[in-house]
Amino acid sequence: MERARARKKPKVKMGSLTKVIVLALLVLIGWQLYGLQGQLTHAQEERDQYAAAVAEQEQENAALEADIAEGPTEEKLLEIARDELGLVKPDEYVFEPSG
Repeated sequence: MERARARKKPKVKMGSLTKVIVLALLVLIGWQLYGLQGQLTHAQEERDQYAAAVAEQEQENAALEADIAEGPTEEKLLEIARDELGLVKPDEYVFEPSG
């Protein structure tokens, strides 16, 4: 029985100031974690936006590669002439909105 008492470590008593400092540190750490959570959420949203933009760009690249592989067809040439050069066939009318 004497050995059991001899092995017990003496209890360390914390003063009030030490408790306040530890509590303040815990609050500060919690505040920092809360801020990091907001930054993490923002970064994940930004990553999702970039992933969507990359997917859209990859689809556009695939369509362009298919057009290149297909070569210049009469339909593509007419489409480009209409859209970029304003080609109008003799039997067509062009209506342009004012404003």
